[in-house]
Amino acid sequence: QVQVTESGGGLVQAGGSLRLSCAASGSISSINWMRWFRQAPGKQREWVATMASDGNTNYAASVQGRFTVTASRDNAKNTVYLQMSGLKPEDTGVYYCSADCRPQGADYWGQGTQVTVSS
Repeated sequence: QVQVTESGGGLVQAGGSLRLSCAASGSISSINWMRWFRQAPGKQREWVATMASDGNTNYAASVQGRFTVTASRDNAKNTVYLQMSGLKPEDTGVYYCSADCRPQGADYWGQGTQVTVSS
């Protein structure tokens, strides 16, 4: 069984920063990639960023240059971070993390963490 847990959300003023964490645990031999998504009230969930197992990262255009995905230096922790800077009110939403895990060959999702950016 695999569990994915996000943390680090909160309330921040526009222009501020937050760092979210995502940890995957359980019967995992490897993780192909970990992704961040967000869902604003009344909107569909949208992709934010991806970190692949080789360290490559990709970002949605809306967060490029403001958000950075990094991984824990301890690979065994299966943890990634989403450093968010220059936050805008439109960044408000529930942020979710997913992990594509082996040997299961499935995507596992966390429960999400709320980020609220006030103007």
